[in-house]
Amino acid sequence: MSDRSGAKAKAKPPAPQRVAVRKTYKLFIGGKFPRSESGRSYPVQNANVALSSRKDVRDAVVAARAAVKGWSGATAYNRGQILYRVAEMLEGRREQFVALGVPGDEVDAATDRWVWYAGWSDKLPQVYGGANPVAGPYFNLSAPEPTGVVGVVAPERPALLGLVSVIAPAIVSGNTVVVLASPTEPLAAITLAEVLATSDLPGGVVNLLTGRITETAPTLAGHMDVNALDLTGVTDAGLAADLEVAAAQNLKRVLRPAPADHDWSADPGLTRMTTLLETKTVWHPKGV
Repeated sequence: MSDRSGAKAKAKPPAPQRVAVRKTYKLFIGGKFPRSESGRSYPVQNANVALSSRKDVRDAVVAARAAVKGWSGATAYNRGQILYRVAEMLEGRREQFVALGVPGDEVDAATDRWVWYAGWSDKLPQVYGGANPVAGPYFNLSAPEPTGVVGVVAPERPALLGLVSVIAPAIVSGNTVVVLASPTEPLAAITLAEVLATSDLPGGVVNLLTGRITETAPTLAGHMDVNALDLTGVTDAGLAADLEVAAAQNLKRVLRPAPADHDWSADPGLTRMTTLLETKTVWHPKGV
């Protein structure tokens, strides 16, 4: 083939085939997405996911502790606003979770659960605190306060709704959490972390680790700077007993609900919130 001048036209080379950028799902610690300090990952759900180490657990606890003062010191109204913002962002990314295999009705239920807990942020002190009758010229007032850093073993499934149902009740009152996500369905957890990172939630309030529960849970349970432990996702009775023994070293509060209590579609009630609270009682004299 030639143009009008008689010169041969050069054939266009074929367009290079684009290589897709494969995503490696990382940890969520202190508001950032680091790889495991060990450099390990494992294949699951057709993806590479970071395999947490004991050092990652310790780093996550440090981040959670650093966030306690600011988060617990925020107003209850502000915490509720942020949890509601999480629901807004989750609603906007519904199709992304569906593409990961999370049923649409589960995404909707998880979104509604964020809204439900957001509404409790400024009502807990009214329901769980109050004035106590005493025999004497005193005011006696009790008020709920956050426990501090809470270690959570999330349920294996439902991967999203179960995860939200253990995170939201812990943080709404001012606690911060280190969460061990489902080892078999971790993509929903790290994608939720991306939602949290864009929802005005301060870094360190929620820290998410993926990998083997048997490797990371003992370090979390025995950590002396963790104040409470939620063992919802531990199905092995022997492992749960060992974690309770480790938690006793610094008198951690332990939540270990029975498997029959894991109806994630039911009304969540107040137990998960109130179990992770301390009660502060103040005496004050009346008059001069």
